[in-house]
Amino acid sequence: MSGPVLEIRHVSKHFGAIRALDDVDFTLEAGEIHALCGENGAGKSTLMNIIAGVLRPDEGEIRLDAKAVSLSSPASAKALGIGLVHQEIALCPDISVAENMFMAATGGSRKLFMNYASLMREAQAVMSRLAPVDVRQRVGTLPISTQQLVEIAKALTLDCRVLIFDEPTAALTETEAQILFGIIRDLKAQGISIIYISHRMAEIFALCDRVTVFRDGRYVCTQTVAETTPDEVVRRMVGREIAQLYPAKLDEEDRTGEVVLSVRGLGDGERFAHVSFELEKGEILGIGGLIGSGRTEIAEGICGLRPVTVGEVVLGGRRQRIRRYSDAVAAGIVYLSEDRKGSGLFLDLSIAGNVSALDLDRVTRFGLVDREAEASQANEFSRRLSIRMGGIDDPVSSLSGGNQQKVAIAKQLAVEPRVIIMDEPTRGIDVGAKSEIHRLLRDLASSGIGIVVISSELPELLGLCDRVLVVREGRVAGELGAEEMSEEAVMRLASGIGKNRQAKNAQAHHAA
Repeated sequence: MSGPVLEIRHVSKHFGAIRALDDVDFTLEAGEIHALCGENGAGKSTLMNIIAGVLRPDEGEIRLDAKAVSLSSPASAKALGIGLVHQEIALCPDISVAENMFMAATGGSRKLFMNYASLMREAQAVMSRLAPVDVRQRVGTLPISTQQLVEIAKALTLDCRVLIFDEPTAALTETEAQILFGIIRDLKAQGISIIYISHRMAEIFALCDRVTVFRDGRYVCTQTVAETTPDEVVRRMVGREIAQLYPAKLDEEDRTGEVVLSVRGLGDGERFAHVSFELEKGEILGIGGLIGSGRTEIAEGICGLRPVTVGEVVLGGRRQRIRRYSDAVAAGIVYLSEDRKGSGLFLDLSIAGNVSALDLDRVTRFGLVDREAEASQANEFSRRLSIRMGGIDDPVSSLSGGNQQKVAIAKQLAVEPRVIIMDEPTRGIDVGAKSEIHRLLRDLASSGIGIVVISSELPELLGLCDRVLVVREGRVAGELGAEEMSEEAVMRLASGIGKNRQAKNAQAHHAA
C-alpha cells in the first residue's frame, strides 16, 4: 500500500432536520479492501453517494491522490475512476442485460450506430465471470438475485480505481457470493481499491483489510480486522451490547395446537406442487431453501399474487377463496415482499400514507382520509418499530434502507392480520434493527398471530423460527423441528442429499 488513494475530510451532509453525516473522516489506501460498518441510518450510503457524485456534501473536502476534487455528478466520479454497486437495484427493466451493463459507455459514445454484436460479446464475457446469464435477456424478466449480479457486472465494465460495493451479497446465494469474493480479491491484486459495505460480519472478517465504523452519522473508529473482533465491531456500531440477537422461542408447553393456517396440496402447475403444511397460532414457521427453489412463489400462491391450479388454503378452519391479494388481506393474510422498493412501498408517498395504504377504510371518514387518524396510526407504528425519520409526512424515499423496511412492515401490521408471511424481512438491515424486528415478530406471535418467515440466512431461520420447512424444486423436501435444526440439516434437504420422515410420508401419500 503506497498511500491513500481517497481521503474524506470533515464531510457533513443534512437532509432537512436530519444530520446524515456530521464531520466524518474516511481514508482508503491503494489496493485495500476497506469495510464500512454501521446501523441503517449511520450515514454509510450517504457517504458512498457523495463519493460516487450522486450527492454533494454541505461541508468538507474529498481528495483523490492527495488532490482536492469536485464530484459534481456520477459522470464526474466515473471519469475519475470511481464506481458504485448500489444496494438497491438501479437497472432499466425493459432493455437487455448487455445494454444495462454498458449504458454509461454507450451514452457517452459519439458513434452514430451501435455495434450490437460487439456489445453482446463483451457483456457476455464479463457476465460469465459471475454467472451463466444470457445477456440478451430483458432485465425485467430476471429474479432479484440475478438482477443483483447484473448490477455487479455493470460496475466491472468500468475502468475503476475505486469500486464501492453496498451490500452486494444481500440477494445472492452462497455460491454466487463466493464467486464475487474471488473477483473482489482479483480486483485488489490488480491494485483497485475497494470500499465494502455489509452487515455480515463473516464476510467482512474473511475479505477485508480494515474496518471503519460509523454511528448516528459520526465517525467512530478505524481498525485492521486483525486488531478487532465481530463482537467489538457490533458493539461500536450500536453503542451497546446485543446480548441476544434472537428472542426465546415458543416453549412446547405453550403450544395450543390450534391451527391458524392450513395449506393443502397447493400447486400452480409450473413452479411448485403438492405443497402442504400447517401453521399454529403463536408460532414462527421458517421456510428455507436455495434461491430459485420456489419459496417466494409458494408464498405468492397462498396470498393470491400468483394463480394456483390445485389445492386449498384454510384459515381458522374455513376454506378461503383467494383469487387476488385483496382477498387475502380481507381474510387476514398479508405478505411482505423481498423487493420492498418494487412492490412493498410507494417511495414518493409519505410515511403515514404508506402505513395506511393496505386498508384505507381504517382511516377514512365520510369517503375522505382522516389525516388525524392516519397520523395517529403512523406515529404509533413509528414508535413500535423505532423508525428513524424527520416526520411522518416525509416521503419514504428520504429514509435509509432499514427504515424503509420498517415502514413496509408497519404497512402490513396496520391491517391487524391473523397471518403474516415475510419474505427476507431483514435483507440489508443492520444487526441492531434485525434484533428489533426479531423481537417484534416474536411479540406478534405471542399475541396469537401466525408468522411465516422466508429467509436465505440460515442463522436467522435457526435462531428465530420454531420449525423450518425446506423447499427444493417447488416441493417441500422436509420439515425440521426445534431438536432437528442445524445448518447442515437444512442444506442437506435443500440440496437433495437428505430426506426426513415428513418428506418421505408426503411422497408416499402423493404416490398413493
